[in-house]
Amino acid sequence: MASGSTRHPHTMLTRLVPEAPLPPYSYVSGRFPHPIRDPAGHSYGHSLREATPLDPAHWQLSREYLLGCDLFNHGYYWEAHETWEGVWNACGRRGVEADFLKGLIKLAAAGVKVREGRPEGVARHGSRAGTLFRGVRAIVGSGRYMGLDLDTLIGLADRLTRRPALPTDDEAAVEIVFSTRLVPAE
Repeated sequence: MASGSTRHPHTMLTRLVPEAPLPPYSYVSGRFPHPIRDPAGHSYGHSLREATPLDPAHWQLSREYLLGCDLFNHGYYWEAHETWEGVWNACGRRGVEADFLKGLIKLAAAGVKVREGRPEGVARHGSRAGTLFRGVRAIVGSGRYMGLDLDTLIGLADRLTRRPALPTDDEAAVEIVFSTRLVPAE
């Protein structure tokens, strides 16, 4: 499940939003400065971009949705969580789009818990993500939603629930802990 540690994962994977710079570290509580609240944080003083509601039929046009996938794929789990949470809020936090985004947020939160070495949090977030993705699949009646394969997401969530991943490098500024990549496709 864990793909091993890498200090510069962004050099190995294709970017969905290449013009958006990746932060110098992925936030982990107690290890790095809080990105927004701490003056040493990687996003301190930056104005947050207002997320726009996501149209599931045109997910390809949502910079924030794709940026969240980018951040997740490159090991920036806290940052992916925050990005998707903005879109979730913009969607009104209700409905199938919101449930799908909340599932992604829970997967990202599980990644944070892996980095923190908290397997019980990994399992809890994985379980909730699986429940949300199953609900989305039941509503949309298809295996793909907003470009992502729901069975793949459910499989990742279930693995996290059964066998929470543990961190492999406590000192890494960025660490990819999930081998599953979120690569939306038509």
